[in-house]
Amino acid sequence: MKVLVTGGAGFAGSHIADALLAAGHEVVIVDNLATGSKHNVPQAAVFFNMDINDPKLFDLIKEEGIEAICHQAAQIKVTDSITHPDHDAHVNIIGTIKLLEAARHLKIKRFLFAGSAAIYGQPDYLPVDEEHPKRPMSFYGLSKKVDEEYIRMYGELFGVNYMILRYANIYGPRQGRTGEGGVVSIFMENMIKGLPVTIEGDGGATRDYIYIEDVAKAVVIALESDVIGTVNVSTETQVSVNELFDTMKRAVGYPQDAVRGPARIGDIYLSSLSNRRIGELLPQWRPQTSLEDGLQKTVAWGRTVYSPDKE
Repeated sequence: MKVLVTGGAGFAGSHIADALLAAGHEVVIVDNLATGSKHNVPQAAVFFNMDINDPKLFDLIKEEGIEAICHQAAQIKVTDSITHPDHDAHVNIIGTIKLLEAARHLKIKRFLFAGSAAIYGQPDYLPVDEEHPKRPMSFYGLSKKVDEEYIRMYGELFGVNYMILRYANIYGPRQGRTGEGGVVSIFMENMIKGLPVTIEGDGGATRDYIYIEDVAKAVVIALESDVIGTVNVSTETQVSVNELFDTMKRAVGYPQDAVRGPARIGDIYLSSLSNRRIGELLPQWRPQTSLEDGLQKTVAWGRTVYSPDKE
């Protein structure tokens, strides 16, 4: 299948492009390089430096003979969404609608969307399942929620064949310091450079960390499925910031203890996503990578970028 991957020069998008190519699909990448890097683009992919709101995108999708869209491009900075909600909405909502219009009129066979745990907000219970109330705490989370409603309605009104994958906190090679799993990159870079690492609050806050290759496998399986619906992509485990620090400290060989800073106001304290539904709808998928193994792979990549002899 010929697949358009938006945001394919970014962290998650480039790994997804790699996995799609390995599975035998053709990949076309559209990315404006606002946060992505051309170095992340697989050699076997066709790359276009283009914004998803570019009016020429529809014609590109038509001319390239795109059969499926894997929509990963987004404005992912929570703080930026609060400072500039208009820009967040333009990228995340209007950009998604433009792609849905292409899917509708060009009879795209499959539309996959990168959802987010940010739509849930403060959990009422753990693990959070797909039916949990949606109370986002930022415009970024709100834009993801609105996107999902548009996608479902395009499915109902126009027959767009879709699947929404709500990612937990993704981490792995090529990740920057922003986004929902960015704490791993921040800790890793500082540790490799021998700089202090700050833990905000008591370090007891938990997140559901999932390795990027497991996410990419879920996307490939979802693409090759005909299931319509919404699933969490998660490990269904809780890892505290203290546990993350200790595990990364061992992986890096970092000799220092963490510096303690004040807790961030408004942060969710405990978080974990249920993966029961994805196990039912896509039974070929299970998370395969332990936190220890995933961090070892991430640190090995980090040493090629952040070691002092690389500067």
